[in-house]
Amino acid sequence: MEVRFAEDHIRFLGYDFPGASVYPSGMVAPAGIRDADWKAIRPEVRTVLGETLFIPRERKPDLEAFCHRHGIASVSRPDTWGDLLEPFLDTQIGAAEERATIDRLRKAGFTLREIAGIRRRLAPLMLAYNFDAMVWEWVHLGLFDLLTAAGAPVVAAGLRATVGDPAAFYEWAMAIAERHR
Repeated sequence: MEVRFAEDHIRFLGYDFPGASVYPSGMVAPAGIRDADWKAIRPEVRTVLGETLFIPRERKPDLEAFCHRHGIASVSRPDTWGDLLEPFLDTQIGAAEERATIDRLRKAGFTLREIAGIRRRLAPLMLAYNFDAMVWEWVHLGLFDLLTAAGAPVVAAGLRATVGDPAAFYEWAMAIAERHR
């Protein structure tokens, strides 16, 4: 993924996520950006349509300058996907941590049944991504990781296909990302 900053837009080149408004390449103007988080582990902009677009880490300073120049708010929000994908980390989650995670998800409007359904749907994909592909992430799996897993050649094509139509999957993932507390 490559990103170029111009005076009046951000251009995405080789954006890897089918379904994205900038896939495989495209741009977003300041008027299309709701807010940004250049301090995040994976810097991101959120569009006025509720889409999260990721920026390479090394472009953090450029994103910050672009946002300051155009008056785009800096907003750090909870990562709903980080909580949903927690069971797929390469670590043991204690009972107290799991209760806290479930509480955060319930505050974001998720039912226990919905949480279990999402996790069940994604279990084969995320287990293959984190363990079979030897990513071994033990701290955080979030939206970027989910989208990467859905398209990663290191995950068997048959498992990637279980998510269904890539554009529909992307839209579903973005809608869930918007549900935060």
